Amino acid sequence: TGVVPFVALLLLQRRPVAGRALLVTGSGCPSHGLCRSNVQEQTRRQVAVLNATAQELFSLYLKCQGEPFSSESDKLCNPAGIFFPAFRVNRTSERKEVMVAMYKLFAFLNASLGNITRDQEELNPMAKELLERLHNTTKTTRGLISNLTCLLCKNYNIFQVDVRYGDSSRGKSAFKKKQQGCQVLRKYVQVIGQAARVLLPHLSPS
Repeated sequence: TGVVPFVALLLLQRRPVAGRALLVTGSGCPSHGLCRSNVQEQTRRQVAVLNATAQELFSLYLKCQGEPFSSESDKLCNPAGIFFPAFRVNRTSERKEVMVAMYKLFAFLNASLGNITRDQEELNPMAKELLERLHNTTKTTRGLISNLTCLLCKNYNIFQVDVRYGDSSRGKSAFKKKQQGCQVLRKYVQVIGQAARVLLPHLSPS
């Protein structure tokens, strides 16, 4: 179900239900030296970039799918029927809870972007700008996952988070592939702004 990133510190387990972060003590987490010195600032920048580019990615995606997606996006891209990780944290939530929720969100997004990119390479191979934006978003998301991995391990000794992923689009019709992509990206636009508002204060310099 999509492209799962290789993450050295966190084991991504495909469970039928969203799992809990496991607080682990002892030698579970590798050396904190794997964290870069500016990991918090880098994480802030990555979230800000994703937030700033999400709407543009969604709009370009719709444009490249053609009709009826261009004119009926509200109906066809309604994300109500798809799975997307619940995001119930807010600014008053504990920092650990926020970081775990962020990891689940962006691990899911990374796998979904893998699905969408694969489908668009098949359906719209000449849509160079869209494919470039999808690849860039995936690259940023993977970097963010790496940094969240580091912060969870370094600060909380959490090295395993259960993540639920969405359905693969393999074997679906071209229309269904396009629709699933626009539903995921529509929901992403809605959630990334909330995620940025919640996460950035937790990453502010002390």
